Amino acid sequence: RVLELPAGLAGDAAAYDGEPPIEAAKRELFEETGYAATQWTWLAEAPSSAGLTSETVHLFLARGLVAEGPGGGDEHEAIVHHRIPLDGAWAWLDAQRAAGLLVDHRLMLGVALVAGRPDLSR
Repeated sequence: RVLELPAGLAGDAAAYDGEPPIEAAKRELFEETGYAATQWTWLAEAPSSAGLTSETVHLFLARGLVAEGPGGGDEHEAIVHHRIPLDGAWAWLDAQRAAGLLVDHRLMLGVALVAGRPDLSR
C-alpha cells in the first residue's frame, strides 16, 4: 500500500486527448477523492524519472475543497482517501511509515511546499 497524492495521466483516454495538466488534476481529484476545489495554484513541474522517460509531473495545490461525490477511483481502482490537517501532516505521515506503508515522494514534496518541513535533518 502506498500513500500518494491524487494523480493520473493527462489525456489518458480519447475523451481527454490534448487535456491540459490542470484539467487532468481537477478530474483526478474528483475521481479519486470525490472533492472539487474552488481554487487551484500551480506549485511545480518536474520529470517523474529522469533518464528513463520524458514524462513530467505537474503538482497543484487545491483549496476550497467541496465534497461532491464518493471518490474511490474508477472501476479498476480501490482508492481510499485521507484528509489530514497540514498542522499534523508530518506526524501522520511518520506514523503511517512506521506502520509499514510506503509514502510517495511527491506527497512529501507537496506537504513540504505547503506546510514546510519542521526537521530537515532527517
